Parts: sequence; structure tokens; C-alpha cells
Amino acid sequence: MRHRLLDVRPLRVSPAFRRLWVGTSLSALGGQVATVAVLFQVWEMTHSPVWTGAVGLARAVPLVVFGLVGGVLADAVDRRGLVRWTMTAQVLTALGLAAQALAAVDSLAVLLLLVSTQAAFGALGAPAQRTFPVRLLGRELVAAGIAIQHLSFQVAMLAGPALAGVVLGRWGLTPPYVVQAVAFLAALYAVVRLPAMPPTGPASGRGPRAVVDGMRFIAGQPVLGGLYVTDLIATLLAMPIALFPMINEQRFGGDPETLGLFLSAVAVGGMVAGLGSGMVTRSDRPGRLQLWAAGLWGAALAVFGLVGPLWLALTALAVAGAADTVSVVSRGAAVQLATPDSHRGRVTSVEHVIGVAGPEVGNFRAGLVAGATSAAFAATSGGLLCLVGIVVVAVANRPLREFRISRDIPRPDDGAP
Repeated sequence: MRHRLLDVRPLRVSPAFRRLWVGTSLSALGGQVATVAVLFQVWEMTHSPVWTGAVGLARAVPLVVFGLVGGVLADAVDRRGLVRWTMTAQVLTALGLAAQALAAVDSLAVLLLLVSTQAAFGALGAPAQRTFPVRLLGRELVAAGIAIQHLSFQVAMLAGPALAGVVLGRWGLTPPYVVQAVAFLAALYAVVRLPAMPPTGPASGRGPRAVVDGMRFIAGQPVLGGLYVTDLIATLLAMPIALFPMINEQRFGGDPETLGLFLSAVAVGGMVAGLGSGMVTRSDRPGRLQLWAAGLWGAALAVFGLVGPLWLALTALAVAGAADTVSVVSRGAAVQLATPDSHRGRVTSVEHVIGVAGPEVGNFRAGLVAGATSAAFAATSGGLLCLVGIVVVAVANRPLREFRISRDIPRPDDGAP
């Protein structure tokens, strides 16, 4: 039973990872609080769903563009120094958000510029930050470290909006941004305490050629390519979030509490899977696990589109959330371990971009299909297409299907313990 539960050994064996986990957990919680505050402030300014949607665009564009740049930098400079610099900038932008709220600037342009700038700095540091677990933990604990990080993110997704509502309701707009700044300071302290982490191996350079070299490396590695294609199939074809309001309106009377339950069910499923992630993190075959998890994600969302009773719909979403957690943990471990340190920043940046852009495009696809047909058809057809796509990848990509850490990954000599 102990081996089936969340593996907390990374928190015991590595004080540096423990500090990092506390800091990143707090920053994730602060980020959720600030996200709700931004949406609330934009709505108060405009009362327009178009502009509240523009908040996502203001974040998505810099996350994609600067995420790739951050991958190149992570393979060319000291990663601790890069994250320290970008996190300092995020603290300053959080203080800028607090200042504009306190001064009642009431400028949509200023607000969106600060949001976009903060996202850009976060994207610059994200690829380097994702390489920290493999440098702080032995290869046997990398998956466990990623699982612990993902669980704290799920908790932040569940608790952050509720905390934001309380803070906004009692103290107004400025305190949520102050909460974010303090949370970022805690994360910055953890990063400052890390050892130096220069990349090992030949330098990558910092221009477009380094990006192209990273793409070529991924294209030449069927395991990495298969991991990314699997993730793209799952997010592009079966992302359901955009369908929630329409399904809630058509099937459950449009009750906002029910709409909230949809999002909570996904998060709860992810948290339960995280608490029971020991079997995932101790697995020697993360590629096969990701394939099974992505297939289960598609099947659960197909069921969500078909069922009538609310409890069945929420159960399907909880199963999808659990499958997503298994997919994220197994993919993250395989990417970090199957990539040499000389390319780890650029390869991780591609994972970051897919994680940002894939769900957004998938939600757009779902909305288009629902507009032409129905929300139920969009959810069910997307889930079934995802399931078919995963089967094709599993059949066609034998290296991914048969990938074993113990057999295919040599003992690290690249700076990892």
C-alpha cells in the first residue's frame, strides 16, 4: 500500500527540493489568486466577455514566444541565475499590479501590459525551472518530484479561486496582487538557496540556430516525439473546458454552482490521482503509462458528452482529471530523463509551449464544433477521436510503447546525482 501512495521521499532527501516545492506551491497559489483578481478587474472596467477573454490572449502569446527563448537560454546560461532574474521581474510586476489597483489607474491597457509582461518573464524562466528536479534528485525520484509539484498545483487550482473570492470581497483589488508578490518572494528565496546549475555539455548558442537544433533533436528521438504527439492529440481533440457553460445550460439549467462543480471535479480527480501516484512514479515504463492515461482521458470525456445524470458527468470529469495527472507526471519524467542536459532546456521549452498552446487551441476547436453541431457531440466526438489517435500512436511508435528507464537511460553523468 505504501508504494501506491504519493512518494514523498524527494521532500525528505533533498532540503533544496523541499524549499523549492514550498516556494513554487506558494507562487502557484498566489498566481491563482491574482488571476481571479485580474478577471474581476477587467470585468469591472468593461463588463465585456470579449475583454475578459483577451486576458487569456495577453498571457498566451508571450508564454509561447518567450517560452522558446527561455529554452535556448536554459541551455546556454546558469539556470539558477536565469530563474532568479526572471522571478525577481515577476515580483516587480506583481507589485506593479498592486500599485495600479491602489492608485485606481483604471486603465485596461496598463493592466493587460502588466499581465503580459509578467507572463513573458514567467515563460523565460519556466524551461530552466522545469529542469531543477532532475538536478536535485536522483533519477529514481524525478517522477516522484514532478508528482509532488503537480499535486500542489492541483491544490492551488482548487483553493486559489476560493481564497481570491474571500480576499476580493473583504479587502478589494490591491491585496490579491500583494498576496501574489509575497508568494513570488517566497519562491525567489527558494531559488536563491539552490546551488549553481550551469548546463553541462557543449554550449547551445543563443540564436535561432539553437532553436532549430533543439527541434531536430526532438524529431530524431521517437520517444520524445511520441510523448509530445500524444499530448497534442489529447489537448487538441478532447479539451472540454469551453463546452462547460453550454452543457451546463442545456443539461443542468445553467446553475453557476453546477458550472463550478465541473471545474472542481477535474481538480479533485487530479488530486486523488496525485495522492495515489506511487505506482506511477515508481513505474519503469512512463511512455506506456502516458498512452494509457491519454486514452482514458479521451474515453472519460466521450462519456461526459453522453451521460445525463449530474453525478455521472462529474464522475467522468474526475476520471479525466485523474488521467491528466498520470499523463503529466509520466510525460514529465520521461522527457527529463530521456533528454541529455545539453538539450534539456530547449526540449522542456517545447513541452511548455505545447502545454500552453494545446489546451487553448483545443478549447477553440471544441467551441467551433459545438457551434456547428452541439456541445454533447463536440465532447463525445472529441473524446472518441482522441482515443483513436492514441491507439494509432501506440501501434505506430514502438520505441515509446516499449521505453524503459532502467534499460534505455544510462546512469546520469550530466550533473544529476
